[in-house]
Amino acid sequence: MAGDVPWLDLSVAACLLAGGFFLFVAGLGILRLPDVLIRMHASTKAGTLGVGLVFGAAALYFRTTAETAIAALTVIFLLATAPVAAHAIARAAYRTNVPLSDRTHVDEWKGRYGRDGGGPTGGGGAP
Repeated sequence: MAGDVPWLDLSVAACLLAGGFFLFVAGLGILRLPDVLIRMHASTKAGTLGVGLVFGAAALYFRTTAETAIAALTVIFLLATAPVAAHAIARAAYRTNVPLSDRTHVDEWKGRYGRDGGGPTGGGGAP
């Protein structure tokens, strides 16, 4: 355990505090941001960094091969799946006409996917 090395305890505490901060920011982003696309961005970016820091702190604290491997595999899995899940959520939200924020000025997909009759069956764009 980390109790016998003071600088390691400080590293674990710093990782936990930073991870907690980023997880708080992710939660705050989900509550405060205006539309699903922006909320999804906040939750995946800040949430992934926060969880990565917390699992990094756990790996530093326990310092055994099994716990470090579990933490590393969990972070790798999260880094591999979070962007794919975020993309799928954003695409599904856009195609089902979930309203965008009134502050959204540029819609590069307009007429291509789901909105305004566009999409694979209505006139252009990839599936």
